[in-house]
Amino acid sequence: MSVIVLEARERAGGRTWTVDKNGYPLDLGGEWLHSADRNVLAGIAEGLGFALYHRRPDWTTRLKNSGVTEAEQAAWIAAREANFAARHRAAREPEDRACSTTLPPGDRWNTLMNATSTWGNAVELDKLSVKDNDRYEDSGVNWRVERGYGTLLTTLAASLPIVFGAPVSRIDHRGRDIVIDGARGRLVARRVIVTVPTDILAQEAVVFDPVLPAKLDAANGLPLGLADKLFFSFTGRMDDLDETGDIFLVGSTTRLQTMNYQARPFGRPIIQCFFGGEFAAGLERDGGLPAMAAFATDELATLRGGAIRKQLTPLAASSWRADEFARGSYSYARPGHADDRIVLAAPVDNRLFFAGEATSPNFFSTVHGAFETGTRAAEEALVSLEMVTA
Repeated sequence: MSVIVLEARERAGGRTWTVDKNGYPLDLGGEWLHSADRNVLAGIAEGLGFALYHRRPDWTTRLKNSGVTEAEQAAWIAAREANFAARHRAAREPEDRACSTTLPPGDRWNTLMNATSTWGNAVELDKLSVKDNDRYEDSGVNWRVERGYGTLLTTLAASLPIVFGAPVSRIDHRGRDIVIDGARGRLVARRVIVTVPTDILAQEAVVFDPVLPAKLDAANGLPLGLADKLFFSFTGRMDDLDETGDIFLVGSTTRLQTMNYQARPFGRPIIQCFFGGEFAAGLERDGGLPAMAAFATDELATLRGGAIRKQLTPLAASSWRADEFARGSYSYARPGHADDRIVLAAPVDNRLFFAGEATSPNFFSTVHGAFETGTRAAEEALVSLEMVTA
């Protein structure tokens, strides 16, 4: 087969991107090998000689590390598990409603439940489909790539026929051949696999001729939420918590506008800050890295004392909403749109095929979900050309 990849960016990897700062690889996008015991990329990484960090994140202790009492920690875990069970029950009901409707009115932990959704789902609970959220599969085994997840993907892409700096603006599928127009000119193909993020499709940054109303509707039902990261170099210590590093903390249990912190990931002198939803969008819009760093510094000083201010130096931050070729971090389904992933994934006339994390029914928002859907779309295209049998 004659194959070419038109990549809008000047690099491979998309929303999985590793940068080097102070000699350390920092993942500004996808970081975790989620469900690593089932994740196809874990075996691929090890086969390529990438060391995987098998220590699992202990997210359940981040409140204890943040100064709450043992009783409060236990109450939070109980409230969280009760809400997960309530979402699961609600997902079995005929109507697809917002996850926020499963929160007990006035509960002390509702704000923190909402904040954790902005980290995990990249959106607040009132915008999130309970049915779609329930379909996500997670084995609980989460690993990382020591050299960076983005480094793994650029290594996988190194020998592929990729044309960089080639954003596509129009796909004309009226005739026998498909005509693709973009920054590098015109290309004619028999089959096309579309993997751009849903916000690019919904905002018609890529125009289909004829228009594909079902795809537009599905893309609008599966917008990208926002989860950003900020990295500090850190000259201090937190040995009172864990001498090996990987310490998780939460800025506040009573504010939606708060960050989740990881101190000394991999044992490195780094503090990684994670935040999402409308809070992250506001920080992007109102100042970017300086605003993010100022907020995080204030929260960390409240948690760990004022001396930490002199131990922090901002290194890098992501701004995925402002990213021209992403316009967000990863997809979520609006209430009532849980089945849009199936619609978005469906081929058109057996000539246009669709892939990407948003088309994964159970591993959306993950790198391996995107990878597996790409394999699926490629196989569909080959079957359509009778290159392989179904």
